[in-house]
Amino acid sequence: MGRKSTQLSIPEIESRIFTVRNDKVMLDSDLSELYGVTTKRLNERVRRNKDRFPRDFMFQLNKEEFRLLRSQIATSNKGRGGRRFLPYVFTEHGAIMLASVLNSQRAIETSILVVRAFVRFREMISERKEIAKKFTELEKRLAGHDNDIRAIIEAIRKLMSSPPSKRRQIGFDKS
Repeated sequence: MGRKSTQLSIPEIESRIFTVRNDKVMLDSDLSELYGVTTKRLNERVRRNKDRFPRDFMFQLNKEEFRLLRSQIATSNKGRGGRRFLPYVFTEHGAIMLASVLNSQRAIETSILVVRAFVRFREMISERKEIAKKFTELEKRLAGHDNDIRAIIEAIRKLMSSPPSKRRQIGFDKS
């Protein structure tokens, strides 16, 4: 791997994955940095290969989405060298396709890390869903136990409050 690409880590890439329109995506500017090209060059390569990037691979953010995303991450302000156009975002498949249109060794190596980051991101979400499911099941089970415990406590109270039994004593009565 190249000097800078060896410094990339999956957690670093994961921190650049966002949810937009219910898709996990990465910004064109983040991908261009990872792939070692300018954002302008990356978007140029995409425009020249439009047939490789259907809607489920990439899309352009609208103003509101970009504003919301900008509030989550530090991007330069408009008028101070910031973006003049709304950014494109790439899904996992789009990020992989970028490696093929950029056609460099670094792009290929980086795409492997990007895939691993997306996979790990999906696994983390899946684990959270599984934990939430187990927690819900536990809550239901405990709710059932609460009712059982209440019934046991009520039965114990009844036994404690009932008058002593009137048994006939065996033996001699001294009265």
